Amino acid sequence: MIGVFPLPISIKAIDAHHHIWRLSDLAWLNGPTQPRIFGEYDAIKRDYLVEEFIDDVTPEGVVGSVYIQVNWPAGKEVEEVRWVQENADRTGWPSAIIGYVDFSSESCAETLKELSNFPLMRGIRQQLHWHENPLYKFAPEPDVMRDAKWRQNFALLQDYDWSFELQVFASQMKDAAGLAAEFPNTAMVLQHCGMPEDITSQGMQLWLDGMKELADQPNIHCKFSGLGTFIHQNSVGFIGDITAQCLELFGANRCIFGSNFPIEKIWTNYAELIQGFYQNLRGLPEISQKMIFLDNAQKLYKITL
Repeated sequence: MIGVFPLPISIKAIDAHHHIWRLSDLAWLNGPTQPRIFGEYDAIKRDYLVEEFIDDVTPEGVVGSVYIQVNWPAGKEVEEVRWVQENADRTGWPSAIIGYVDFSSESCAETLKELSNFPLMRGIRQQLHWHENPLYKFAPEPDVMRDAKWRQNFALLQDYDWSFELQVFASQMKDAAGLAAEFPNTAMVLQHCGMPEDITSQGMQLWLDGMKELADQPNIHCKFSGLGTFIHQNSVGFIGDITAQCLELFGANRCIFGSNFPIEKIWTNYAELIQGFYQNLRGLPEISQKMIFLDNAQKLYKITL
């Protein structure tokens, strides 16, 4: 149990990375438990509705949130966003929506156009992370983002002034930095502090080298989220080590807090998760804390509170 260090009364928070879902919509969450990057997950094989999310976050000073897509079956990209938008219209949560398209698909342009009809749409996540370890692999190839057709469709994000949620491992960071350089007007948000899955000294050096390349691109932001995914616990020490290095590289003006709930709910509760971040960041100037917990997300995702 960590100590309680509540957010200063002048600082509220936007949770810039969370999910809600109905179990019936997610084929990957149904059926027998499979080996996955976040370990045993029977505890979240159930509905996680917006009302439960609100109950989890509002006691902790969270005043807004960003929904991140959760891999509904192919062809249901618009249906997913419609359902989330309906929840927001009814409850006021979430404050922004990140949907999904496959930039390799023939229907990409039409799907983006349909998604643009929803008021809270702010960006796209297509998970690009690839790894030699099958447990960690998601994308079919490590270099999907280098494909000419993929980049042609990716360029369409600029038409909507939408951001891209960038999810890659260290071995892919050089390519990701090149993507950001080619599209300097598209804001990119690096998921989960760059997915530091190999915490050996060699693995962390590879991660750090890649993070330096990403930080050199001014349109890449770093999201402080999902750090329990690889160690299956809410570790104040691990949070502190990773976020300190990210802050040195990106600066407080390009770092954003997110919970990755309900995935992180497998091993922690919301109070302990957000306190783990605050305990490590409370030594920063209050203006920097406010950037990380509130201002940066509000600006990036165009959130009105």
